Amino acid sequence: MAFPWLTTVGLIPLVGALLVLALPGETRRLARPLGVAVSVVTLGVVVVMATRFDVAAAGEHQLLETVSWIPQLGVSYALGVDGLGLLMVALSAFLVPACLLASWGDVADDPDRMRTFTALVLVLETMMIGVFAARDVFLFYVFFEAMLIPMYFLVGSFGGPRARVAAVKFLIYSLVGGLVMLVAVIALYVAGPGGERGFLVTELTGLPLAEGTGRLLFAGFFFAFAIKAPLWPVHTWLPDAAAQAPPGAAVLLVGVLDKVGTFGMLTLCLPLFPEASRWAAPVVIVLAVISILYGALLAIGQSDLMRLIAYTSISHFGFIVLGVFAMTTPGQAGSMLYMVNHGFSTAALFLVAGMLVARHSARSRRIDDYGGMQKVSPLLAGTFLVAGLSSLALPGLSSFVSEFLVLVGTFARYPAAAVAATLGIVLAAVYILWTYKRLFTGPVRPELSLLPDLTAREAWVVAPLLAVILVLGFYPKPVLDALTPAAEQTLEVVGVTDPAPQVTVEGTTP
Repeated sequence: MAFPWLTTVGLIPLVGALLVLALPGETRRLARPLGVAVSVVTLGVVVVMATRFDVAAAGEHQLLETVSWIPQLGVSYALGVDGLGLLMVALSAFLVPACLLASWGDVADDPDRMRTFTALVLVLETMMIGVFAARDVFLFYVFFEAMLIPMYFLVGSFGGPRARVAAVKFLIYSLVGGLVMLVAVIALYVAGPGGERGFLVTELTGLPLAEGTGRLLFAGFFFAFAIKAPLWPVHTWLPDAAAQAPPGAAVLLVGVLDKVGTFGMLTLCLPLFPEASRWAAPVVIVLAVISILYGALLAIGQSDLMRLIAYTSISHFGFIVLGVFAMTTPGQAGSMLYMVNHGFSTAALFLVAGMLVARHSARSRRIDDYGGMQKVSPLLAGTFLVAGLSSLALPGLSSFVSEFLVLVGTFARYPAAAVAATLGIVLAAVYILWTYKRLFTGPVRPELSLLPDLTAREAWVVAPLLAVILVLGFYPKPVLDALTPAAEQTLEVVGVTDPAPQVTVEGTTP
């Protein structure tokens, strides 16, 4: 085993959290700058680690670490990332400093709460890195459940007036899904070869499972991942949790944690249960299309800005799941790219929404309590508009390429589903442009006329996000080069190939 890059990247924020909690007396006010510094160091190490990754072999797992952890149970401490895993680790490391900077003024008058908030975010970063790097199914489950603890306290202790109810709902949904998956994990181990390395993904891939057994185990894993994603009809926890969470925590919840669901579908459901995945694909495709349309329609009807953004994410996750189970190279590469792009565009939307709410004297989240803000704060309005246009997949912005690939890949195998999903693009234009109109155009409300525009700190938060949105919109090739081999490898393991294009020659039938 070479230098343990992934362990190092995961330990830095954990050690940082301990240092933050250990700050004595008046030095507790240094918790936030210390947390930001630790998260920036983590991001720097991730960048260096990425230079050690061979993009030409992005379909294979690299930076591997494997150590026997609990040999009596067959559990190993096994880490490694392919192209998708590396990008999800990088996304986590990128968003954490942005969230801490954006939350700088939150609970600033209470050093103890500030210290706790910062430590929880850093612990959450360790768990997110671990779940995207785990190559042992049991270790994946440990990180999958451990993420719930810091997020539960971030929502419940630092959120809005109904934060505790939302946090409990989030916890119950996630625990139910996790317990169902745990049963499936144990059953998979029993069906596998056993031994000291019996939970390794490499040992469990390709098991000759009976048809009924494979489908039941697939259902156990998929149920947990569908809740996490979230996919209709097990999505109802997300609008409450995202709306009540502080903006920084909402970004990590929707931008990163929810991606664990679709990440698990790609890296565990499909490779471990190929026959069951092919069998379930038509039903999952229907659920994905319902999520796309349902989330978009409910977003249009929202009066709460935070809930509106949460419902847009349900629609976007429908696109991601659609690409995963279309089981084509363009569809899966597009859904992987969508996971990355959605993280940046949704982060920008949530953070700008949080900045708006923080400026309002009553901290109102009601869209109708705003209006004319583009005259008062044009930079804030412009930032929201760019992030919103990316969310509706405007050409030239990051989400367009990923959404286009998902629809093209889906059309090759499920044309009716692809046609129905395109309605989600039209609905996205409605909810984004109408929301912008209600928030930023029209006459300025008197109580909003003196509100400040973006501050220097806020500009440092949103500028990198907008830069990534623009760069990936015009030049997504480097990211796609890392994702396409991973998509091809997944399809090879599942045992499907891309549908051959049908070409009609005059005088013949296709």
